[in-house]
Amino acid sequence: MTYGVTRLRGRLDHLISLRLHLGLADVDPTVLEVLRLGAYQLLYMGGVPAYAAVSEAVELVRQEVGPAPTGLVNAVLRGVGKAGDGAAHFPGADADPLGYLATWGSHPRWLLERWLVRWGPSGVRSLVEADNRRPATYLLPLDRPPADAVSALAAQGLEAEPVGEGTACVRLADGVSPPAALVALPRSIVQDPASNLVSRYADVPRGTKVADLCAAPGGKVLAVADRPVYTLAADRSEPRLLMVKENARRVGRPLGLVVADALRPPLRDMDVILLDAPCSGTGTLARRPDARWRLAPESISGLVDVQREMLAAAAGCVRPGGLLVYSTCSLESEENEGQIEAFLERRPDFRVEATDAVPARYLDASGRLCVTPQATGFDGAFAARLRRVA
Repeated sequence: MTYGVTRLRGRLDHLISLRLHLGLADVDPTVLEVLRLGAYQLLYMGGVPAYAAVSEAVELVRQEVGPAPTGLVNAVLRGVGKAGDGAAHFPGADADPLGYLATWGSHPRWLLERWLVRWGPSGVRSLVEADNRRPATYLLPLDRPPADAVSALAAQGLEAEPVGEGTACVRLADGVSPPAALVALPRSIVQDPASNLVSRYADVPRGTKVADLCAAPGGKVLAVADRPVYTLAADRSEPRLLMVKENARRVGRPLGLVVADALRPPLRDMDVILLDAPCSGTGTLARRPDARWRLAPESISGLVDVQREMLAAAAGCVRPGGLLVYSTCSLESEENEGQIEAFLERRPDFRVEATDAVPARYLDASGRLCVTPQATGFDGAFAARLRRVA
């Protein structure tokens, strides 16, 4: 319920507002949360009888706020349940695409405005549909091919299937517990196919020294750690680095570990630097539905500044002839293509070096990795593989 209400908050708020004589901003925040919970139960949880959902919400608001708003909650939810969530209650998809995508699509208007410029109404509708689906859970087996991993899971009564599509992941069937799957496949990690494509795109050469400057929780660095002669995982958060340590112990891939700030990395002359930079995460809104409501336009500009500084610091750690792999889970061009283009203007000793380690359909004309939820059903991801000219 928590994830569902958060994911569909924009849609629920619109349907609730149609039953109110005042604006949503005038409703007590606790009362509004109860209305959202009740509306979600009525419209999207078929196993809950309507009378029970309304009664539960009324009792909850009585406990949390008092008796005064119980009549309002009762009337609004009965109206929502009776009217349903049909298309007639929303702005027209063709006449007002922004209004439709903000209400039915349950995304903030400022973000939709950005996306509509790039992908148009049809493309953005596909994107918000992907964001509003409950995401699948994927494992990356580190010691066997995907087909063998599926067989090993089946032997434990756990259903899964290979993802393919240029990845080495397997998709767990709905209802399969990730902890149970990790017990059955101890040398595996939870990883979305988009993240796996980033690791494969990095195409880390064997026998190299590799450092990941923003390593926690460790998925990307562990996915490539079988190739280098030495792999260093760095993160400025010691508790998060301990997560990396535990994951590395569990899967049996040794890592060097250091608490360090990616803005001031204690490294030099590395063969490969991985920089999975902090970002807006707009490619992961299906998994992190709260992020769509927490982000603001100024959030992106602030992150772009941090990313630029991290790229500059990371570039100073790469030996001539070495690789710098920059990645994000953002869909925003300022954090991705624009960031790389600006970096290459500042550092002409770097160039984008494409790789055939991932299918060509994931690469743009410049050889950069671009994965979008609407095209793949995976999370969104971007990466640029930058070679420092010797």
